[in-house]
Amino acid sequence: MIHRLRWMIMLVGITLMGAACGAARAPVPAAPERLRVLVTTQQIGDAVQNVAGEQVELVMLLGPGIDPHTYIPTESDLRKFEQADVIFANGLHLEAQMDRVLAQLATREGKTVVQLGDQLDSTNLLSWEPEAGLPYDPHVWNDVRLWKEVVAAIATTLAEVDPSNAATYQANATTYAAELDALHAYLLAQADTIPAEQRILVTAHDAFGYFGRAYGFEVEAVQGLSTEAEASAADIQELAQIIIAGNVPAIFIETTISPRTIEAVQAAVQDATGKPLLLGGELYSDAMGAPGSGTDTYIGMMRHNIDTIVAALGA
Repeated sequence: MIHRLRWMIMLVGITLMGAACGAARAPVPAAPERLRVLVTTQQIGDAVQNVAGEQVELVMLLGPGIDPHTYIPTESDLRKFEQADVIFANGLHLEAQMDRVLAQLATREGKTVVQLGDQLDSTNLLSWEPEAGLPYDPHVWNDVRLWKEVVAAIATTLAEVDPSNAATYQANATTYAAELDALHAYLLAQADTIPAEQRILVTAHDAFGYFGRAYGFEVEAVQGLSTEAEASAADIQELAQIIIAGNVPAIFIETTISPRTIEAVQAAVQDATGKPLLLGGELYSDAMGAPGSGTDTYIGMMRHNIDTIVAALGA
């Protein structure tokens, strides 16, 4: 009897093991493949993250401290371009060394390439050097109202390419737009704390034209809209005279550009006046901050910039 009972227990165990093995061998439904989205800049990456969340596989080409004006894509970057379903670039010649690559990719079947600056109404863009084939200032993110339009263009593109998630993209874009409205109001309120005659913003290169127009600052810079050309001694002396005439108390470094030229302007002013000229802090112009810094989001970056400017110019 005991012997028979043991056999019954063994048979039940074998049956259960077989059932477990069968369950393990059963095919598991594959998770739907996510859209592969490549972006050139951190600002665009943050916008895509807010619109798409986990619905897409996001690859960001340029990180903190990297200047998009001069960046040359590597072989590894080119492979990332090839693997992407959707590519978002700022355009307007910001990613100057990538223009040819982006143009070629745009001709590929099954690949969507969007130059976001081109989606904006050109009457709202600042001019650059039309005679040189560079019609518009590319630093559009420095006006939150324009950046809202960029976010809307991202949501529309993703919805068209991935219609199964279209409702999610549009809902997220609407929520994020409300946050951008609040950011715009904050920037205006902070700028208003500085007397109008003190709103002279001096930086390393001319990245803040849209910021100046939107929030009431006169913007001066050592270099032009692109960082590809070096500032000359004459540029430095000319800017020093503007600072002296405007009684500007502080000038600003940018995180993507060597502080050398701004420090040369500081020295020129101090030599001419015998008075100290403060470095008002670092501004994020063409890239955002490192992860966990608080400036690793578009909203965090813009709040940091206006707070830094107010602390230096509003005193």
